[in-house]
Amino acid sequence: MDDCIFCKIASGQFESDIVYEDDDIVAFNDINPEAPTHILIIPKIHFESLNDVSDAESTVLGKINLVAKNLAMDRGIESGYRLVLNVGKEAGQTVDHIHYHLLGGRRLTWPPG
Repeated sequence: MDDCIFCKIASGQFESDIVYEDDDIVAFNDINPEAPTHILIIPKIHFESLNDVSDAESTVLGKINLVAKNLAMDRGIESGYRLVLNVGKEAGQTVDHIHYHLLGGRRLTWPPG
């Protein structure tokens, strides 16, 4: 999508603090962190939200979970972290490109909000 900021980050058109990248996924530090570790993990292919992912395309979502686990371990937060996916405006999704928030490095409370 030409106007999607996350697609521009994934394609290298827009600079970001990338902490992981492979053929399918990009992860980068959030510019407005809510925790000491706050990384956004996105697929390079554009899906507006989880509602747009088909069964045939779902493999990348499993890979995102493994990338999140590895990033948490690399940052020493494996004893407690949260992986958040907001779906739709009412849930707080502010960018229309599926993205996961990896949060950790401090005590996370429940409920989240």
